[in-house]
Amino acid sequence: MSYELLIFSGESNPQLSHEICDYLKVPLAKVELRRFSDGEMFVKLNENVRGRDVYVIQTLSAPSNDYLVQLILFLDSIRRASAARVTVVMPYYGYARQDRKSEPRVPISARVIADLLEAMFADRLICMDLHADQIQGFFRIPVDHLYAAPVFVDYIKQKRIKDLIVVAPDTGGVERARFFARQLNASLAIIDKRRDRPNASEVMHVIGDVKGKNCILYDDMIDTAGTISNAAQALKDNGAISVVACASHAVLSGKAYENIENSILDEIIVSNTILLNKEKPKKSLEKIKVLSIAHIVGEAIRRIHNEESVSSLFL
Repeated sequence: MSYELLIFSGESNPQLSHEICDYLKVPLAKVELRRFSDGEMFVKLNENVRGRDVYVIQTLSAPSNDYLVQLILFLDSIRRASAARVTVVMPYYGYARQDRKSEPRVPISARVIADLLEAMFADRLICMDLHADQIQGFFRIPVDHLYAAPVFVDYIKQKRIKDLIVVAPDTGGVERARFFARQLNASLAIIDKRRDRPNASEVMHVIGDVKGKNCILYDDMIDTAGTISNAAQALKDNGAISVVACASHAVLSGKAYENIENSILDEIIVSNTILLNKEKPKKSLEKIKVLSIAHIVGEAIRRIHNEESVSSLFL
């Protein structure tokens, strides 16, 4: 049985939501979003959702806690209005780095987010480039895990870069970097680093020959940009000609823009899962190239709505 498609957008990334709707050639559903004077959020659906196939687009970028609460209110509103099915579209899955007990007496926050979404009766989740693939196993509902790699591969191939090598910024990202290198027919190198505390890292040495090579540092996210800045310097110290950073999620918190501005990185390629802060220093913004993943997410929504296979989008 086919239900009519309806797409809502939270406040986190309305630009991406509009691009997705443009791809699907459907209007963005009307909703009233506001805050009370004490900061509490208010959500009112200005569309009839009864018996419809509803999608809510909300990425958990900063302020992630606010956007999470807004998403929860969205889900409650939609369920109480008798939607047939509701799918959460979360291009950036917040709290994903807290995916295990790394020390005693700490939460597994990525699992908590999964529990919250299921408790609010979400029927399905669409996300992109999870920090850890096993987060999919935290859910009992279907999870469509998409990848931004095809967009990056197309962009880099158009540049026709010679002597290309893909570099994993740490040992945890080797599998991700190996897949990316395979798509580009490039070799692979690894940065060996040690992290003493969150958002701080020390580059130890480079595993692999990068001398005379054009390097692409590939990761799932860039947060404070400290890791990629240090890694880029290590690669240049080992004879690399150029260093480009590539990541799906431009978290860019703390001193990220300052670190980017002061780094020797030639370019930073990111997707638009997170809205870039255009008020940051122009010099750092000039280094950042944003590529849209709206067509990938839009195609996933179209196929799910039409009960078609989504598996080809995972490759």
